[in-house]
Amino acid sequence: MAAPHEPPGPRAAADTRQAELIGGVAAGDQQALAALYDATSRAVYGLLLRVLADPGAAEEVLLDVYTQAWRQAADYSAGRGSPMAWLTTIARSRAIDRLRRGRQERGRCERLEAAGQAAAAGASAEEDVARRERGAAVRAALAALPAEQREVIELAYYGGLSHSEIAAARGLPLGTVKTRTRLGLTRLRETLKAAYEGIR
Repeated sequence: MAAPHEPPGPRAAADTRQAELIGGVAAGDQQALAALYDATSRAVYGLLLRVLADPGAAEEVLLDVYTQAWRQAADYSAGRGSPMAWLTTIARSRAIDRLRRGRQERGRCERLEAAGQAAAAGASAEEDVARRERGAAVRAALAALPAEQREVIELAYYGGLSHSEIAAARGLPLGTVKTRTRLGLTRLRETLKAAYEGIR
């Protein structure tokens, strides 16, 4: 005698419902998008807040996530993951983009401040040249790293993320993030030691 069919659990039922909503979004149904937002935005916002550590930025990126979901809903495939996995992948990518933009903006501000301080202090042309050469050496050393090592170092030192936050943002095991950071910093130290000795 065949066993009676068991109803799907809450998670499976939620996945099915969310997948149906994504199908509606793909068909241009704005009410489906609103329902998908209501069902998933709290979890997505929590991820963004952990990565960005800024409620305002997390709220802005949250809107970007669902805007992208609206545009790309037709690309969703249940065979490649759950609706929440799809949304969190979009969220992580958007959060990383936001961190990188913030890092670039901070870098521009820091360069302007450094230029003003150098002028106020009457820094010599030789000091200014040496400072630029050291900056170029750091950028070159970072660029020479393998992409996976460079990314975790940039997220940690420019984005201000902890190892755990990087692991969550990139979907990596914590041990992998620590290993990549350690290997990348070791290579940076070796490269910069030689570069600085040549600059002095």
